[in-house]
Order: sequence, then C-alpha cells, then structure tokens
Amino acid sequence: MSILYYGLSNSSIDNCTDVDEKVKHHYLPVCYGTIFIIGVVGNITALLVYLVKVRPWKSSTIIMVNLVVTDLLFMICLPFLTYYYSQYDSWMLGIIMCRFTRFIFHFNLYGSILFLTCLAIFRYVAVVHPMHANSIKQKRWGTLACILCWAVAVAEISPIFNQIEMKLQDNKTYCFDLASNNPEFMWPYSWVLTVVGYLVPLVVVCLCYWRIMKELKKGPHKESKKRVRARRLIVLILTCFIVCFLPFHVLRALRIYTRLTPETNCMLDRWAHAAYIISRPIAAVNVILNLLLYTLSGDCFKQAFVEMFRCDRLVSKTKDIVKVAVISKPTTKITHDQSS
Repeated sequence: MSILYYGLSNSSIDNCTDVDEKVKHHYLPVCYGTIFIIGVVGNITALLVYLVKVRPWKSSTIIMVNLVVTDLLFMICLPFLTYYYSQYDSWMLGIIMCRFTRFIFHFNLYGSILFLTCLAIFRYVAVVHPMHANSIKQKRWGTLACILCWAVAVAEISPIFNQIEMKLQDNKTYCFDLASNNPEFMWPYSWVLTVVGYLVPLVVVCLCYWRIMKELKKGPHKESKKRVRARRLIVLILTCFIVCFLPFHVLRALRIYTRLTPETNCMLDRWAHAAYIISRPIAAVNVILNLLLYTLSGDCFKQAFVEMFRCDRLVSKTKDIVKVAVISKPTTKITHDQSS
C-alpha cells in the first residue's frame, strides 16, 4: 500500500503514522454520504422548481439550471466513492467507472467555478452597465455562456481519462485520485488546472464583485431588499471560491510535490496526504452552498418554491397558531392568578 501511494522512498519507514489512511476510511464515506443525501434532495427539488414554476426564464435562470444539472451529475459518482472508501480502497467496477468517477468529481468542481464566474459577469453588466441590462438578460446569452462553460470544463478535465490508473495489490484494486497518479504528469497538469480553472476565474469574480459593491454603495436605498440580497449573493459566491476551492488547490499541489521529492520526510508526506483528503469533501460542499445561491439569484426561485410546495398555507397556519398561543397565554395567567 505505501509503495502505491508514496513510492519506494518512503516505503521502508515503519514508524510512520497512518493518519491519512484513517482519515480516508472514516472521514470520506461520512462526508460523501451526507453530501449525497442533501445534494440529491436539494438539487432535484431545485430542478423541479425551475422547470415547473419559474417563468419567464432569463439568462441567469439558464446558468442556474445548468449549475443544478452539473451538481446532479456529481451525485452519480458519490455512492461509488462512498462505498469504495468504506471498503478500505477496494474498487470493483473496472477502469472505465474509475476514470468516470474521478472525471465527474473534477468536472463538477471546475464546471461550478465557470458557472459562478458567468453569473458574476452577468451581474456586473446588469448592475454597473444598466443600459445593457435588458440585453444581457436575454436567454440566448445564457445559453451561449453555458455551452462555452461545458466545452471549457470538458477540455480542462479530459486528460484525466488517460492518466487515472488502477493498481492491484494484496488482492485489492485501487482506483487512484488525481494527485496519487503519475506525479511527473500531474505536477504541471495540476498547475494548469489551478491557474486556468481556478485563479483566473477567481480574479474575474473578485473584480466583478468589487465593482458591483462600489455601485451598490451609491445613491439612496442602500438597505433595500434587492441590494441586501445582492450583497449576500456576493458573500456566498466568494465563500465558495475561498473556503471550498482554495484549500483543495493548495493542498493538492502540496500532495503532488511531496510525491515528486524522494527526500520528503515520511511524516510530512502522510500529513500532506491527510490534509488533501480532508480538502476534497470541503470542495464538494459547494453543491450544498449552491442550494442557498438559488434563493438569492433574483429569478423568483424563492416565490416559485413557496407556490409549488404550498408553503404559503403552512406559513399562514403557523402564524395563526402563534397568534392563538400569544393571545391565550396571558388569559391563562389571569385565570391562574384569580384561582390562587
């Protein structure tokens, strides 16, 4: 096992902790299983709301629907990964499914980044250049942006199909993650993914939202509902980029670097691997944060959700119950006082 994951340089060191193996076999199945349950229920619900209730569709709506579809595709691979890690790295579905699950994991990651970047650009045009707002809301721009995002994401991740490997050892078949494959290829390739797939979109998103925030501070009604919702949307998307995506890219680079250097201390190698393992479900949490994004998108999703599941009746009934409780409480107290 150590030869497969760490190379010959560290395989002879017996006093090295197996913290990464413990993290992998106990942490990953729980996290992936939880994300799967929330992601399936939430994204199927979101897709139904968009398809059945949200009208009319705008460019931002099309971007959101494509983001939902990307997250649902990611849900396909999570049961396989959950089972694989719960069985102590025992893959039984062949090389095609191994590569497919790794492909879908990274496609969701970089596809989400691209869709969130498109959303930031469209928001920037609508807020900073209001004369073009009606034009940018037209469906053809959303469709074109999504086609471009899918094409770029597939182009970025397609080398995975030729590089992801399976190895047989001790009657077990290992399906390696991206950073555990050939480090000579993965080192430059991971940097291409980091720069093109993450850092460039991050810069674009930060610039767009910086200009949007400046624009929102101008004029009266700074605390209007639309402006408050816009600020919350900015915070949420930047949280995805910084909290979910940044640790993953930094720790993936560290993981590959430790595999490239034979003189790396065994403990550093193991802890770098453990940290990279922890960062993978954190990156996948963007699937859950996207569910919050839909309610702030400004395309009537929240209202459509309430109407579709008739939450308005539930809310009104709850208010009635609360009113009855509030009114009856002092009455009860007076009766008690009188009886005493």
